[in-house]
Amino acid sequence: MIPSSWYVSTMTEAHRRKKQPIELRQQLLDAAATLSVRAGVGNLRLDAVAAAAGVSKGGLLHHFPSRQALLEALCEECLSRCDRRIEAELAADPVVAGRFSRAYLQVMTGVEVTERERVWGLLSVMLFAEPEFRDRWGRWLAAHLARHDETGQSVLFDIVRLAADGIWLSDMSGENSDPSRRAAIIARLRTLTLDGPEAE
Repeated sequence: MIPSSWYVSTMTEAHRRKKQPIELRQQLLDAAATLSVRAGVGNLRLDAVAAAAGVSKGGLLHHFPSRQALLEALCEECLSRCDRRIEAELAADPVVAGRFSRAYLQVMTGVEVTERERVWGLLSVMLFAEPEFRDRWGRWLAAHLARHDETGQSVLFDIVRLAADGIWLSDMSGENSDPSRRAAIIARLRTLTLDGPEAE
């Protein structure tokens, strides 16, 4: 005889999946990101993700039918999070020249104010060890540069974006121990984008 608790658990999870599929999917991604940062992407296990998210493995497989599908979703989520922040910065900047580089600088050097944001930032660093993610990132950046070509493609703007990458990596590795110096560097980089290509 099947215990009544099994029916309750199954019905509860089915109801949650039906009512909040987007929220549950995000919950699974957050759990996978946290576990990846703690134990390494290579050690990510589906049963551990399901347990951390508080769902059955079947509930996880409903959203991510394989470990590879989950890893691909993590990659996409990292890029989507960056996309949303980039778009917000672009919308708030009235100066066309250098706008994408300023948005990129702000997003890459913005301080993560929550543990969740820090986890996703650390995961992005770890995913760069995966060739597929590096390829996706390269395509993502190339698409943005092509899309925002009118904002300027000078060598100066390239330098600002590359410097932003360096600051981001230093932040994730804990190397930036002087907040005032870090802020001064970022301010100077932003000024360079406002000076324009003629400053080269």
